[in-house]
Amino acid sequence: MYRQSSNSMWKTFPCSYSMIVEKSWYNFSLQDLYGYGALKRKFPRGVPLVLDFAIRNDSCPADGMTLPTACRSDNSRCVNATYGSGYLCKCKDGFDGNPYIPDGCQDINECELRDEQPALRDQYRCYGICMNTIGGYDCRCKFGTEGDAKTGTCTPMFPLAAMVATVGIIGVTFIVVTVLLFKLLFEERRKTKEFFVKNGGPILEKVDNIKMFKKEELKPIIQSCNVIGKGGFGEVYKGLLDNKLVAIKKSINVDKLQEKQFTNEIIIQSKVIHKNIIKLVGCCLEVDIPMLVYEFVPRGSLHNILHGSTKECLPLQKRLNIAAGAAEGLAYMHSKTSTTILHGDIKPGNILLDDNFDPKISDFGISRLIAIDKTHTKCVIGDMCYMDPVYLQSGLLTKKSDVYSFGVVLLELLTRQKASSSEDTRLVKRFLDAYTEDHKGAIDLFDREFLLEGDTEVFHNLAILVVECLKFEVETRAEMIDVEERLQTMKRSYVPKSISDASSSIDT
Repeated sequence: MYRQSSNSMWKTFPCSYSMIVEKSWYNFSLQDLYGYGALKRKFPRGVPLVLDFAIRNDSCPADGMTLPTACRSDNSRCVNATYGSGYLCKCKDGFDGNPYIPDGCQDINECELRDEQPALRDQYRCYGICMNTIGGYDCRCKFGTEGDAKTGTCTPMFPLAAMVATVGIIGVTFIVVTVLLFKLLFEERRKTKEFFVKNGGPILEKVDNIKMFKKEELKPIIQSCNVIGKGGFGEVYKGLLDNKLVAIKKSINVDKLQEKQFTNEIIIQSKVIHKNIIKLVGCCLEVDIPMLVYEFVPRGSLHNILHGSTKECLPLQKRLNIAAGAAEGLAYMHSKTSTTILHGDIKPGNILLDDNFDPKISDFGISRLIAIDKTHTKCVIGDMCYMDPVYLQSGLLTKKSDVYSFGVVLLELLTRQKASSSEDTRLVKRFLDAYTEDHKGAIDLFDREFLLEGDTEVFHNLAILVVECLKFEVETRAEMIDVEERLQTMKRSYVPKSISDASSSIDT
């Protein structure tokens, strides 16, 4: 500061002072002449000032050249100093932050700033739909309009009449789709009710001990990955239902006769509660082809145990247990229920085994209640290899028909040979022929696996029992209850001999 002699005010106000302040901020006031004390009272927090700096030993490179090392952020730019030589680093447009550190300049979300700070709406103008982009933002006209949304010049793309027509078409389409959906839903419910009635629902819903399942409950189990059995009848699926393992039987096709049999099967099994008969948990009648839900039996069928790829070891004690248990189940059906029940299709595939090799009779698809059906049938259904020849010729199913089929199963269990449909190689024919000529010749057909652990008396009794089950004269066949008692006696009294003792017994 220096004194100017031409300053006439000096004599009146003999004081001088100066201050550094941002030029654009400061506006002169007469009070400012009273010195620092007045300014301190007027601006207790001080006044703003601007420090202009630059990196002096370099300058901004030409366009396309590498930025100076000071500009470290990828989204920074170089500007020449305003005063003097040198340069400064700044964030590119649309970015904010510190250009002197890596990743210091970050994208500005202009659309969010517009919402959070209304004062910035003039800076980031948008009269349409705002969408943030890297380093900027995009503003599009709303649906049905076109133009520049940043300047607010969006105009309708369609005439009013066309817009009304479009809205009308959309409205009509929505109504039509809604009506169709309701119609489909109504049709689905109608079909579900029809299936329920067709499959005997009004009758079966009155049956005790049988649960009616909705098709939605079974849908997660009826998947190809859950198939555990497949055949001409259909498929069997394994899955969890109410936290219990179950097997669901789904038939491929059901004709009018089989519809009646399906209802009959459920009625029969609702009356049968026995440890050697498969338990029917429930059924689903809301589909065209009804489904049955059974308890799950882990070891599968006797057929698989005897002839599957991984044959189970079956000593005689285990085979006697299977035979006696299956006979007990059939005897219960024939003689120990309020109404005589006939199975009609006894075969190894319809005898299931649990973890303890205890048998459970299954598949009552062609069963008959004597009280319901006493007449002959023209439609003989079942596996011919195990079928009573008298039933096959006459069509009359009796308790002795089940006895004959059980005899074939018992023979297959003892020989571990399949019952063939060929008359020349049929197991039953070979056994009966051998028995007629020489009892020992028939016993020689038995499985060598257990011949080494038993004695000829047991084998002889088993051979006699098989023959009595397979007699052609129906009246002379044994009753199922008698077959059970004899097998139970053999099971209880049988004591396996040592292999050496058994070998000498067989040789004798």
